[in-house]
Amino acid sequence: MLSPRLLLLRSAASVTTRALCTGGASNRGRAPDMAEGDPLLHVSNVRNRLREIVGASTNWSDHQQAMAERVSLSSMLAKSQNDLPAKRMKDSFLEVHLPLGSEPQLREKYLTFHNTVRFGRILEDLDSLAVLISYSHTYNATLKRSPLSIVTALVDKIDMRQQIIYPDCDIRFTGHVTWVGKTSIEAKMHMSQYHDGAYTPVLDATFVMVARDPENKRAAFVNPLKPEGPEEEKIFQEGEANKSRRQELSTASLLKVAPTDEERKIVHSLFLNTLDTKTVSFRSRVLPPTSVWMEDAKLKGLEICHPQERNIFNRIFGGFLMRKAYELGWANACSYGGCRPSLVAVDDILFQRPVEIGSLLLLSSQVCYTQGKYIQVRVHSEVFEPLTRQHNTTNVFHFTFVSDRDVPNIIPMTYGESMLYLDGKRHFNQTVEN
Repeated sequence: MLSPRLLLLRSAASVTTRALCTGGASNRGRAPDMAEGDPLLHVSNVRNRLREIVGASTNWSDHQQAMAERVSLSSMLAKSQNDLPAKRMKDSFLEVHLPLGSEPQLREKYLTFHNTVRFGRILEDLDSLAVLISYSHTYNATLKRSPLSIVTALVDKIDMRQQIIYPDCDIRFTGHVTWVGKTSIEAKMHMSQYHDGAYTPVLDATFVMVARDPENKRAAFVNPLKPEGPEEEKIFQEGEANKSRRQELSTASLLKVAPTDEERKIVHSLFLNTLDTKTVSFRSRVLPPTSVWMEDAKLKGLEICHPQERNIFNRIFGGFLMRKAYELGWANACSYGGCRPSLVAVDDILFQRPVEIGSLLLLSSQVCYTQGKYIQVRVHSEVFEPLTRQHNTTNVFHFTFVSDRDVPNIIPMTYGESMLYLDGKRHFNQTVEN
């Protein structure tokens, strides 16, 4: 059902300014495995394959009916994980290609005005690939359609291995399942780009997916994972460690517990540095030199969620949400630093609830921590219901950018902003210093 295993991914990324390689040099970006006549498929077939797996339709009205018919698949769900056969890591392995060098007509969708590649597009394609990898792991040859609804729960980490992504060089994605719980799946993916006769690593990504019933209401069991050999056992144990780390971070969240002693000292030091020495008042605050109040480092946006951006389960595509959040966060970092920043890492993107089609999606980006040339940006997304005037958080995104120059220090004024500052510092430390 999932063959051919190798798929072509028409995707892209954006990071730093890089002029297009033209003329005779363009062949340097054309990989030999993307030659004309190669049987591998294009990126559209990744999404098409997902539609086939769950029985979705490309037509909006037919799609709604197809989703209603999925309810009958509930009887095919396993009653226990023990009822499912164990799978190997290689069962879910996929290699997916984006022929930006071989097929120039693909570039326009992913190019910026500055001839860079839009990283938001990479986020969309990584999300689709993670879902397909997860369905590869749970593949059952006896079923025409999968009863599972597999969705993204968390983007644990995306680390950039290099800042330059060439807009006219072929890209390759590889990935497979690395850890499995009872109803959750960790998928790791790697992106490399063909340049000057060889593939060079660009990024590593770790996504956590969850399996739910056909109506996407309850958790559903997935096949256990059986590591083969010491190397795979080590990979699996890393997945266990990642799960433990996420649980520890959740327990220590500043939304649940007070800051540490060291963090309290940091907040108090920031407060003392902003007091007006000419007055004896806790309320008289003065902005230090080369600094910006946190209140003045915000950027907001609004998206009307149309059917075109739906996923295979009739909700708004998670990759679309990530792309919009990244672009807003990048614009905020660009405005704050006064130059075009480069992405260092994406960290801890949490999907708290799905976004329904027709929703008004409010996006708010905040520079929450700075250090030298680094800018930590937090993007909060929420759905606004005009009739009830209610706001419901859907996602929280964390991006680390680096500028080509030192940036102003961000200064919190209120206690709430101080917590945002400390949270940003924690994410920055995990990304840059670890």
